[in-house]
Amino acid sequence: MVFKLSAVFVTLAALASAANYKRVACPDGVNTATNEACCVFFALRDDLQEHLFDGECGEDVHESLRLTFHDAIGFSLSGALNGTGADGSMILFKDIEPNFAANDGIDDSVNALSPFLTRHNVTAGDLIQFAGAVGTTNCPGAPRLEFLAGRPNATFPASDNTVPLPQSDVTTILDRMEDAGFTAAEVIHLLASHSVARSDTLVPGHEAVPFDSTPFTFDTQVFLEVLLKGVDVPFGINNTDGAEVNSPIPESGEMRLQSDFALARDERTACEWQSMVNNQQLMMSNFASAMSKLAILGHNREDLIDCSEVVPQATPPLGKPATFPAGTTADDVEQACTETPFPALSADAGPASLIPACPDGDTDLDDCPS
Repeated sequence: MVFKLSAVFVTLAALASAANYKRVACPDGVNTATNEACCVFFALRDDLQEHLFDGECGEDVHESLRLTFHDAIGFSLSGALNGTGADGSMILFKDIEPNFAANDGIDDSVNALSPFLTRHNVTAGDLIQFAGAVGTTNCPGAPRLEFLAGRPNATFPASDNTVPLPQSDVTTILDRMEDAGFTAAEVIHLLASHSVARSDTLVPGHEAVPFDSTPFTFDTQVFLEVLLKGVDVPFGINNTDGAEVNSPIPESGEMRLQSDFALARDERTACEWQSMVNNQQLMMSNFASAMSKLAILGHNREDLIDCSEVVPQATPPLGKPATFPAGTTADDVEQACTETPFPALSADAGPASLIPACPDGDTDLDDCPS
């Protein structure tokens, strides 16, 4: 009797396994998928990599990742603001939403992605989230993000003020994010994206200003550098360019967002921030989970189709631990988390200045590959 029951379970397991691996042939004659609805994304993936991202963690990847957040966060649980979440409204209403103050500069990614909408039979919301997932795989250390397909197109624009401003205080930021369904910890998890972020608008007259010293690597360096003592300095490698920014590494060409500075030091979020200093796997896991939530904001998961298989394999981490930039030490850390000790880190050798480089080694960040 035991043998017969075991045989039945083995048979059922084999049938379940076969069902899980059943695939359909895509119309392109090349790819197969677990669901026919995923087939269209193979061609879109290849088009994005070849004609937008160039297989690099460059400016278009940074901007596409930013767009995933700005489009999806147009959502309100309380109904205080209008918007249906990750719905493509940023592209579909590109004469409205990109003009909001918090979306300054978002028109670059909107204009870059819009042509793909006419070349591929996908919705605007799916395009934005898929582009973000595909692009980040080019950044060493970024997790392979989930991608679910089937978002309907937005029928009206999101309200202004759904995107928190970098100059907003911590309470305002956390309240807005809570209204969109995110905890304080998840806000910090999403900010891992700043590891590969740069600004074209926050410093007048300057583009591609990085938020940490490794803007082409998805690593934990940003969580360290935001916690270092900073000073307001004239922006520029030679300290002569006029526009003032707060930088943890003077003369580095790096800026620090006011909101990042405040969140890293606020008692509600400081320990979550510190927990990812030099913890690459935790950072990757936290970011992947938070992005899975963000990417389907406003939608029912059960109504969508898992097409994660189409997202390329992620580029592995470089394996380099977080280090104090040259000229800084543990004495420069403004630790706000009192619950756990700060990680012991080594320091980079060299002069007390650090110039971020493009993927090709060029230190003129304005000329980095797009």
